[in-house]
Amino acid sequence: MKIGVDARKILRNATGLGNYGRTLVCNMSELIADNDRLLLFSPDEGKPALKAISIPQKGELVVPTNSSIPLYKRWWQLKGMVKDIRKHEVNVFHGLNAELPKGISKVVPAILTVHDLIFLHHPEWYKPIDRWLYTRRFYNAINEATHIIAISECTKRDIIEYGKVSEEKISVIYQSCSTRFAAPVDVSLKHKVREKYHLTNDFILFVGTIEERKNALEIVEALPYLEGVDAVIVGRRTPYADRIEAKAMELGVAGRVHLLSGIDDETLHALYHSAAVFGYPSRYEGFGIPIIEAMEASLPVVAATGSCLEEAGGKGSLYVSPDDPKAFAEAIKHMLPGGNRREQAICEGLEYVKKFDGKKVAQQVIDIYNRYGK
Repeated sequence: MKIGVDARKILRNATGLGNYGRTLVCNMSELIADNDRLLLFSPDEGKPALKAISIPQKGELVVPTNSSIPLYKRWWQLKGMVKDIRKHEVNVFHGLNAELPKGISKVVPAILTVHDLIFLHHPEWYKPIDRWLYTRRFYNAINEATHIIAISECTKRDIIEYGKVSEEKISVIYQSCSTRFAAPVDVSLKHKVREKYHLTNDFILFVGTIEERKNALEIVEALPYLEGVDAVIVGRRTPYADRIEAKAMELGVAGRVHLLSGIDDETLHALYHSAAVFGYPSRYEGFGIPIIEAMEASLPVVAATGSCLEEAGGKGSLYVSPDDPKAFAEAIKHMLPGGNRREQAICEGLEYVKKFDGKKVAQQVIDIYNRYGK
């Protein structure tokens, strides 16, 4: 079988959808038959560093002949790719990023992964032009798709509600997660990171874009209810970060709030293993990979109700309203060293994350290919 996948994000994005695609493709390469092949379709060769780690043993990169022309690359992504898919005699194609080229359904069975529909559920968080583009792309993709993979039950419900898609056309297959944060970290590295960022207290760790939707402000608002606990907020800054800093000043906790952007993977690894608790009060997610990463690192988790985070964190984690800082602080107390839920949460978290094992997830996707592939 020849399996085609949309590799644009795999070769361009170091995190997020790029990680999702790379982890899935690499795990599938180890599971498919020796005579099967993974064809990675991309409008260009992407970033050299990512290309070097993205083409698996049973994989092959397919790029258009005019990959240096920006407008041509976009046209190829939207429609022109179909000609190359036919040329390479692909048996099944997988759009990993909620996008499929127009006309593909006439050529080959098309599988579509949808991560979230936040732009429809909460349009106020998006610029009008972005909302319009994402909406148009979604409706085109579900019309082309032979079958849809939702990465959570929450996303499945949204697809049914907004896309009017029958339940039988959708399978829920959770995202796999890299296990790189499960490995222990040398004590000297943890000490070095604590010293560099002046982290003398126990701290709550948050990882994700520092934006309104992810609601890291609730962690800062919880600090007055917590003695001797800091907040370390790691992620790309947006204007929302200024609101966090202003609120920290207003509450008199500015010295306990550390906003870090652009840190390397080694430092993030050390932070996961140095934190006391992982806090994720996001208002809406398609899944919540940082929660899985935290549990892999033996961190107890406190997250928000209202979307799919209970699916990511399981029964061992605690969940509170994204609008109740005092309740968030009380939940954190249960998870701090000496807290009455801490050890249980860590043990249950380590067991729960086994369901997101990369090869288990990859096999579920391969089963979909075998069901629909020509």
